[in-house]
Amino acid sequence: MRLSGQDLRCVRGGREVFAHLDFEAASGEALALVGPNGAGKTSLLRLIAGLLMPADGRVELEGGEPDTPVAEQAHYLGHRDALKPSLSVSENLAFWRAFLGGEPTDLAAAIAAVGLAHAAELPAAYLSAGQRRRLSIARLLVLRRPVWLLDEPTAALDIRGQEMFAGLMQQHLAGGGIIVAATHLPLGISARELRIGGVA
Repeated sequence: MRLSGQDLRCVRGGREVFAHLDFEAASGEALALVGPNGAGKTSLLRLIAGLLMPADGRVELEGGEPDTPVAEQAHYLGHRDALKPSLSVSENLAFWRAFLGGEPTDLAAAIAAVGLAHAAELPAAYLSAGQRRRLSIARLLVLRRPVWLLDEPTAALDIRGQEMFAGLMQQHLAGGGIIVAATHLPLGISARELRIGGVA
């Protein structure tokens, strides 16, 4: 499997964010997007996720599900945690699994994998910032998708949380998955870097 972008151009608010951008990542590979604030790292992730349309160029996933858009074969983990505060940890995960169209999976196993078993029935409103991030990460586990698009994925995680997530990323890559991550901090895994220029 190979995820690639060819001659991509992104325009937002009438401003060209980047142009003539190429990238690729194969099964088992992680690609770290690096560059100053405003360079277009988040825009590129959102473009791959289908949340933005490229002004030029295209994104392809060779070896994925035929006739299925790249966006439907990818998980996008943004820098904000998309949680419903009144729902419990378990209920939030169940909501996302249903929303994404996933088959029944072991929610308890996903919750345990991110270290939130003790808080499974606690409303998300009572979670700390680091716990909310862990819950967002659990969404990656309740439905198998080959591409993970991660925007500052270790934000708000303590050292143990970063180590936990590094282990989950390693497992995803070992299973043939692909990771594209925008980050200012080390991911804790081996990754090729794609530097995106821009105005700081």
